[in-house]
Amino acid sequence: MDNLSYYMLVILGVVLHNLMFCLAENVTANFVFGDSLVDVGNNNYIPSLSKANFYPNGIDFGRPTGRYTNGRTIVDIIGQEMGFNFTPPYLAPTTSGPIVLQGVNYASGGGGILNGTGKIFGGRINMDAQLDNFANTKQYIITRLGEAAAMKLLENALFSVTMGSNDFLNNYLTPVLSTAKQLTVPPKKFVGAVIFKYKIQLTRLYNMGARKIVVVNVGPIGCIPYQREINPSSGDKCVDFPNGLAQLFNNQLRSLVTQLNSKLVGSKFVYADVYEIVQDIIQNYSSYGFESANSACCSGGGRFGGIIPCGPSSKICEDRSKYVFWDPYHPTDAANMVVAKRLLDGKSAEIWPMNVRQLLASS
Repeated sequence: MDNLSYYMLVILGVVLHNLMFCLAENVTANFVFGDSLVDVGNNNYIPSLSKANFYPNGIDFGRPTGRYTNGRTIVDIIGQEMGFNFTPPYLAPTTSGPIVLQGVNYASGGGGILNGTGKIFGGRINMDAQLDNFANTKQYIITRLGEAAAMKLLENALFSVTMGSNDFLNNYLTPVLSTAKQLTVPPKKFVGAVIFKYKIQLTRLYNMGARKIVVVNVGPIGCIPYQREINPSSGDKCVDFPNGLAQLFNNQLRSLVTQLNSKLVGSKFVYADVYEIVQDIIQNYSSYGFESANSACCSGGGRFGGIIPCGPSSKICEDRSKYVFWDPYHPTDAANMVVAKRLLDGKSAEIWPMNVRQLLASS
């Protein structure tokens, strides 16, 4: 080898090293907070009526893991796209050692912003408790790396929060409880209380070191098979009242994201408009390759398959890729894939003020 070739190889090696260093600096870890839309198994380890660690859940993942879908969650897909491994559940005994430095998933089926949300399930990990768990993780990372390196890791990490749906579905709209609650607490007052609590929680997350934070809004909950099933007067249409609650919440959440970005120095809160993305999928389902946008693939009876939760005795559709909804509440892997790609590369109408790819590349 001549000297020129040798030096070219050295230079190439330095460039590649620096590139890998930059990538490592920008994309260090993935921390996930949320409910059953992004739970990857935390509820397996608590006494709860909300679980998904049984067949046919996970049928296209390879096995049931505690994911409330046939395959991957939205955060699984985003993580894969960005080069992360599947982010493990906080409560799993194997989530320890160096693996923690790559991120942890704290999400819990039935969890909500308000601590009373989801009590119908018994055990669940609400947002306050998820933040407590993250505080434990942060202390572990500091012990392992030292404070300066730990804070640098958190500063460059991706954080996502998918909360709010259960505060309506399993709180304000819960059968038996909901009529009395709606008579005494008007929607605007309830939503205001949820947003007030959420502001405190998101600020706490920032104060613990998070900087790149994707805040996912509430989807069109009036379109899920369960709501269609219990509101037959809506016919083939989505149910207006739950969707109206979601839109009321989402409008205030977007304002909150703007406020947090202006007040918290160095913060990059991103508002992910999953409501609009999912509504677009439902309205234009055939253009995405779906054949059903209103019924559960894993059906427990009823017109839309939304009466009984997905379980071993449920009927399963033959081709899961043709259904938007896996069960009465949750999307399929195929629908999650569409949402994830729109969050990764979407325009400001879908994710604002930047998409996930731009967020991770920002300094």
